[in-house]
Amino acid sequence: MNQNRKTFVDSPQDVRPGEELDMPALCEHLRPVLGNSVDRIQVRQFPGGYSNLTYLLTAGEEQWVLRRPPFGSKVKSAHDMGREYRILSALDGIFPYAPSPLHFCDDHAVLGCDFYLMQYIEGVVIRKEYPEGYELSPEQVREQFFTLFDVLGELHSVDLEQAGLQDFGRPQGYVTRQVEGWSKRWRNAITEDAPDYEAIMQWLHDRMPAESGVVSLIHNDYKMDNVIWSPDDPLKVIGVLDWEMSTVGDPLMDLGCTLGYWVEAGDPEFHRQYRAMPSDLPGAPTRMEIVERFSKKTGINVDNIDFYFCFGLFRLAVIGQQIYYRYDQGLTKDPRFARLIDKVHSLKKMCDRVIERS
Repeated sequence: MNQNRKTFVDSPQDVRPGEELDMPALCEHLRPVLGNSVDRIQVRQFPGGYSNLTYLLTAGEEQWVLRRPPFGSKVKSAHDMGREYRILSALDGIFPYAPSPLHFCDDHAVLGCDFYLMQYIEGVVIRKEYPEGYELSPEQVREQFFTLFDVLGELHSVDLEQAGLQDFGRPQGYVTRQVEGWSKRWRNAITEDAPDYEAIMQWLHDRMPAESGVVSLIHNDYKMDNVIWSPDDPLKVIGVLDWEMSTVGDPLMDLGCTLGYWVEAGDPEFHRQYRAMPSDLPGAPTRMEIVERFSKKTGINVDNIDFYFCFGLFRLAVIGQQIYYRYDQGLTKDPRFARLIDKVHSLKKMCDRVIERS
């Protein structure tokens, strides 16, 4: 790529209405951390995402990223800023793609919630489409997506004891807890217009594989727009974001969650219309090619991929339904959330399709 390196760098925008920060309180709190730079701070907000909110704080040449939970959310486990900060602190210097954490605040008198500050990594974030003019050949598209999953495999190879995370999660019974936990979350977020997932939940319960015996750090929300690519090299990952759902558990469940976001060229249109990344372009690998590559790179045998893929789809549906529930209950007014119920219905059809073909 010969384009200007700044052209495709992810750019923040004006803060969305209703998601403003109390800047006087924030600056006063951060003064011991950032010094007199707080007097010049300007704040903007990164676009995209339906979950935690991400802001860029700028003071001259200095830049930091602030992360906080969404307004109106009562789902603490899905927006645990302290957990995310601890993960980043543990990975600092060990996993080169994790941003360095700078400051954590659990004093709700400041912003009304936990939040933290971290290093800003300037790079390209790819969402549903490649940025206009970001031209890759089919061969580059293929290699970029393989690299995406190679980095996931690198995460699964992190030495837990070296990172001090050997006691971070409960790997025993992890698969069972995930199936039962997400089923409970679904039932707690049902609205009148929600589809019926009972048969899918039962299938997942009945098809749960035995413990794989492999335990690793898992991201739990690893996808294209949570990865930062080098502005100079479209095939090089320089950052991985959104760690608040990370834990220690079965890496195959992590792979399944990422495949839940994956849409390929042969998928039905009802699924492709909700794709979150350009994974159906010429050159992009198929799910089975990804699974084969992942298994070869990590040495982990991937059996029963239908279960992991279906679980990934179901989990994504629950996340969407939880966010839609907040909108339905009037806890948030973001108009993007109104459309999530359609995606939840589409994901059910995809789950049914996986089950029928399994």
